[in-house]
Amino acid sequence: MSFGMIMGLMSGLGLFLYGMKMMGEGLEKAAGANLRRLLEKLTKNTFMGVLVGAVFTAIIQSSSATTVMVVGFVNAGLMNLAQATGLIMGANIGTTITGQLVAFKLTEVAPIFLLAGVVMILFFKNPRIQRIGGIVAGFGVLFVGMDLMSSAMEPLKDMPEFISLVTAFSNPVLAMLVGVAMTALIQSSSAAVGLIQILGATGVLPLQTAMYLVLGTGIGTCVTALLASVGTSPMARRAAVIHLMLNVFGTTILLILFQILPVEQWIASSSGDISREIANVNTLFKVFEVVVFLPFSGMLVKLSEIIVPGEEQTEDEKRLMYIDDRILSTPPIAVAQLCKEVERMGRMAVDNLEHATMDFIQGKADDVDQIEQTEDVVNFLNHEITRFMVSASQLKLPPRDMQLLASLFHVVNDLERIGDHAENMAEYAVMRVQKKVPFSDKSMEELTDMLNRVVELCNRALTVFHTRDRGMLPKALVLEEQIDDLEKELQQTHVDRLTQGLCTPQSGMMFSDILSNLERVADHATNIAFSVEQDAQVESVVRA
Repeated sequence: MSFGMIMGLMSGLGLFLYGMKMMGEGLEKAAGANLRRLLEKLTKNTFMGVLVGAVFTAIIQSSSATTVMVVGFVNAGLMNLAQATGLIMGANIGTTITGQLVAFKLTEVAPIFLLAGVVMILFFKNPRIQRIGGIVAGFGVLFVGMDLMSSAMEPLKDMPEFISLVTAFSNPVLAMLVGVAMTALIQSSSAAVGLIQILGATGVLPLQTAMYLVLGTGIGTCVTALLASVGTSPMARRAAVIHLMLNVFGTTILLILFQILPVEQWIASSSGDISREIANVNTLFKVFEVVVFLPFSGMLVKLSEIIVPGEEQTEDEKRLMYIDDRILSTPPIAVAQLCKEVERMGRMAVDNLEHATMDFIQGKADDVDQIEQTEDVVNFLNHEITRFMVSASQLKLPPRDMQLLASLFHVVNDLERIGDHAENMAEYAVMRVQKKVPFSDKSMEELTDMLNRVVELCNRALTVFHTRDRGMLPKALVLEEQIDDLEKELQQTHVDRLTQGLCTPQSGMMFSDILSNLERVADHATNIAFSVEQDAQVESVVRA
């Protein structure tokens, strides 16, 4: 091959990959919240996982991205291996949509798609139109890349050296290994199949050889997930191994069937166009693998546990449960999972506050060690969530998600402050026990009432945060005002007790400090609830 042919091929491949990326990102942004809801429908039903995985991968245009995301979900403890197996199977089917698109041979009209997409991106202010423009432009870039690669490879059919090389690929195992190497090198089975389609269309690659090359692409695409699983939990590594086993076992069975059955004739009869035939080969092979192995998905899980030994991930709370850096490859999902992690942090901080304050009220310090451990987890989550948010803020997110991300920084800070107040309460509980500070039953009843109202407000705030229901804000505001009034009332009652000599200065000071702490917690809870007000601002901007 001449230098010009190599450069043409590389340029075309680059445009092809970039076009797929543009299409995937555009579809991903257009799907947005629907993409999140799609994953939420995922259950322990493996069949449902197959459907979700297929649709999800068809949207983001990359089975590698899907499997890497699956590894991230499993590593974060969000998904079990049964669910992961279904998603991986579905991803194998979903990725074949690119080959079917390529088979339409729209290279002549590709510049029109490209121009239309660019116009939509540059000359329209509506974000929705811009997202559609990204999809259309990506579609055009993909076919422009295909045209460049096709033009670069056209002379190959007249080169004896290349024809001899292709003839050597008639060995099924060798052709399959070439497919593995090709896909592992460019990290995209869709691009590899696209190259095979172009070679077939030029007339230098017979269908039989193309079939074996396509078989190899299934194994080659596993490299990405295997690399992503390095340094993860045993469960996450098992997910990557399941992906590899599915493709290796499926390829082996198909390799044997090719020697027994007239598969080539069956495929050739499906279409008179070799590019379409190769696309059909890819799709039918992936569907065949799912049909064969879906009933044995449980066995794949057990086999992966043998191949990757190790203890199951414990329920140690000092870890991230819903987010993982690998999920950042799918921004809408990353933001949704981030909200879940923040909510988890909030539940832990509020529960810790309640336990610490109740310890003080009950005059005990038995739970102080556990309270300190939980506070340590809350601090850990604060640090890790903030780090993840900084990474997410570098992504190309739609305005709604960017605004949500900005508000989350403030929410996490408020939650961390609630955790600090819980730690203060634990210190007061220890002080009361060690110094045997006396308190009247009446004062403890008052603190219990104050605590119950504050906890109610915190729980209401977290519910508002979870549901994004702005209709709940007036009730939260009324409750916060009641807490402010109660704090002032109890502070005055405390002063009256002091002047009447019914409590000691030490107990009075402690009582006053605790009231102030609880009132400040209520302020932080109100901030969390009203963080959803920014949703309305973004919606008005998006509509405009």
